[in-house]
Amino acid sequence: MLAIDQAGNKLLEFINISEDKASLDYTPITVCLLVVKIEDDYLMGFNHWRKAWEIFGGCPEPGEDLRTTMIREAKEELGIECDPEWLGLAHFEIQPDYFSDKIREEYGAIYGVSLGKEYLSQIEELRIDREEIEEIKLLREITSGEIRELDRRLTEFY
Repeated sequence: MLAIDQAGNKLLEFINISEDKASLDYTPITVCLLVVKIEDDYLMGFNHWRKAWEIFGGCPEPGEDLRTTMIREAKEELGIECDPEWLGLAHFEIQPDYFSDKIREEYGAIYGVSLGKEYLSQIEELRIDREEIEEIKLLREITSGEIRELDRRLTEFY
């Protein structure tokens, strides 16, 4: 186990595997997550529903492949168009939540993108989903509020 968060969710392992092979060999891949590196720091978003700072991403919509999901989520949550770099798969144990009343194992597709500091103002201006992601900040600037430990740990893989 690599990390556990305050809700008991666990990051069991990080799997180095190609994007194509991951889609074939691992199911369900229920979420696509984007680690955003800004120079030597990481960008985090404050999730309104979970009341915590986390990396960006979301669930695939019906018929959507992983990369398309990640590109769509980057546009919604960050207001940017990007071609994210595939990093690998995260293997999670997720505690009961609003998606399911059972403990379950899931896989998350992890992508990364590196941006210059000049993107911060563009992201603040153009991001679409302000209801879910209330605020954005660089990781080292976060002085209050909970940072999800699984998300903090995932930054280490980029």
